[in-house]
Amino acid sequence: MKPTLLYFEDERDAALRLAEATAFNAAPVARHRFPDQELRLRLPPNLPAQVVIFRSLHQPNEKLVELLLVARTARELGARRLTLVSPYLAYMRQDIAFNPGEVVSQRVVGAFLAELFDDLVTVDPHLHRIHALDEAIPLANAVALSGAPMLAALIAGRRKNPLLVGPDAESAQWVAQAAEVHGWDRGVCSKLRHGDREVEVALPAGLAVQGRQVVLVDDVASSGHTLARAAEALLTAGAASVDVAVTHALFAGDALETVRRAGVGEVWSTDCVPHPSNALPVAPMLAEALETIGVAEKTLPGD
Repeated sequence: MKPTLLYFEDERDAALRLAEATAFNAAPVARHRFPDQELRLRLPPNLPAQVVIFRSLHQPNEKLVELLLVARTARELGARRLTLVSPYLAYMRQDIAFNPGEVVSQRVVGAFLAELFDDLVTVDPHLHRIHALDEAIPLANAVALSGAPMLAALIAGRRKNPLLVGPDAESAQWVAQAAEVHGWDRGVCSKLRHGDREVEVALPAGLAVQGRQVVLVDDVASSGHTLARAAEALLTAGAASVDVAVTHALFAGDALETVRRAGVGEVWSTDCVPHPSNALPVAPMLAEALETIGVAEKTLPGD
């Protein structure tokens, strides 16, 4: 019996692209909100042994409660292998306590997800001081895919011999992956943060920017201020154009307008997070990962 892919209506399009790529059956989770903000969820009553839940965790707080309710109920309805596909994975940023009593959210949320699921597949989780996703989410199959090669392919079709630049040190790995695909020049800016929306960005010493088509590459765009300051510095240094390519287009509030006002031309993103800038579907990459870890149309022992 084919696995069933469960999804929520607000992510219907992305989920159905994955269902088509995997040939899984797809079924929505019915969702009702009571006046007191509690949720009533309803799953299909007859589930196969293998169930995949599709839920990207941007704006994550309520979604984590949804995952708790759906995962526990799916087990009761017959699911024996439960896989979470979460193209954007929240709460991975804080992996250390900087002050006494501070919650290390990566550790807490990672353990929570590991208790609910047998497998997890995500794209470009924002990891700082750990090197593998299973250090944060202790599962045998904790799969972290990269959007950088996809972004590189898109950039290659839109810009000739671009200069790739990372807006801060944390972006270096994505810039390197994307640039190495085509042998492009690259550099990484340095950033001094004064708050969530106040940053200073300096270009790397000796970077030849004059007349170049520059693409800022990163895993996530949130407030947009780091990208904006980097774009301003690049244009001041003589860049012919500055575009942005990111895996996760969070763009909270007026972030996209902030980036545009700084002189950015095009903004491209994957569909890990639904956004008007989406230019790359990740369903084929997710489907390949699910096949690799054995979530496929197979009969489990006891079926």
